[in-house]
Amino acid sequence: PPAEMRLGSTVNGRVHFGGAGGIEVPASALTSSQGEPALLASYHEAGIDRVIVWLPPANESTLLAALDNVGLRECRPAFERLTNLALDGVRGNDVLLDWDRRKKDSSPVFILIGLDYPNGGAAFSMTAIPNDKGECSISAERISAAPVACNALAQQELAGYRMTRLLPTMAVYVDPKDDSASTVSLIDSPPGCLVIRRYVSFNWTPPPVSSPR
Repeated sequence: PPAEMRLGSTVNGRVHFGGAGGIEVPASALTSSQGEPALLASYHEAGIDRVIVWLPPANESTLLAALDNVGLRECRPAFERLTNLALDGVRGNDVLLDWDRRKKDSSPVFILIGLDYPNGGAAFSMTAIPNDKGECSISAERISAAPVACNALAQQELAGYRMTRLLPTMAVYVDPKDDSASTVSLIDSPPGCLVIRRYVSFNWTPPPVSSPR
C-alpha cells in the first residue's frame, strides 16, 4: 500500500459480482412493526422486486421465548400454563424478566407481561420460586382497568362471590365454589375500577401426564 495509508485507515471500495440470483437483506433486516419484532428481506426474481415481512403470531409468548433465550428452565410448566391463559385474545405482548444471574437454576423469577387487546391494555405479573424438589411456589396477578364503577362490575361478573372489604375503596372477592387460592380485588378508581385477579399456589408441580391406553 502507499506510504500515506496508515494502519487502521478507512478505505471505501466496491466489489462487483456476477449476475447470479440471490437474496438481498437490507440494513432494515432487523426492525419492528407495530411494536413487534419483524424480519424484512427483499429480493429480485423474474423482473419483480419482492419484500417479505415476518411477524410472530399475536398470541406467541414473548415470555417463553425470553426464557429460552436466557436458559431459564425451572418452573417452565407453570409459566406455560399461566401464559396460555393470560394471552387469550391479545393482539400483542411483551415482557420484563428479572432473575439472579449468579444462580440461574435456583433463582426466583420475577415477570411482568404487557398485554395489548383491541379495546385496551392490561398487565400480567408472575413470581416463581423453585425449590430443590422440583416444585415451584407461584404468585400471578392480572391487572386491568374497567370503564365502570366497581359496584356495577361486581354485580355483572362476581355474582355469588363472597366479599371482604379491606378499605372503603377496596374489596376482595372469593368464589366459594373454587378451592384454588384465587381472588378478585376491585379498587375504586373513578370513573372506573381497577381489577386485580390473583392466583397463588405453594409447592406447585405439573399435573401427571396420563399414559395412552
